[in-house]
This record gives sequence, C-alpha cells and structure tokens, in this order.
Amino acid sequence: MTKADLVEQVAEAIGPGITKKDCALVVDGLLNAVKRALANGDNIEIRGFGTFKVRKRKSRMARNPRTGEGVEVPARSVPVFKPSKHLRTRVSQLDGQSLE
Repeated sequence: MTKADLVEQVAEAIGPGITKKDCALVVDGLLNAVKRALANGDNIEIRGFGTFKVRKRKSRMARNPRTGEGVEVPARSVPVFKPSKHLRTRVSQLDGQSLE
C-alpha cells in the first residue's frame, strides 16, 4: 500500500464531505507528527495499533564480508514499531488464508 492508497481509503472512510486533497493533508500531518516526535526521542502510542519508539543500539564489531576484517559499527538510535496485541491477532489470522 502506498501513501496515495492510504489517502484514498481515508477519503472513502470519511465519506463525500471531504476531498482527497484534504485527506492527503491529514495523512501528511499525521506522518509529520510521528517523524517529529521520534526525532525528539518521544514515544507514540496508538491504542489498538501499536507503539513507535526510538531505541539506542550499542556499538558492535561487524565483519566486512569481502575482506573478512573486523569493522566497528558505531552506536546509533533507530526507530522501532511494536504492534499492539489486537493488531498481532488480526495479522496472525492471515496465516490460514491465501494472500492472493
């Protein structure tokens, strides 16, 4: 699903009272708010959907696959998403179904 598909589904869910252009502004606003919050190190919890967090990864030693020599990977912050129990249950129902 692309952002355009998401905008279209939001427009269908709201109904004929709002344009796709307005829905695109809402979707962009939500995504920008998530990006800003994560950039500030804040967590975002959406009940029934999941939690977006920033995690600190420790520095570690990795191996260059071409030469085999060790390379140090520096510590860094990464965004992570933890789905809610409700979302995990909904997705696990796909196991018995065909995805076509």
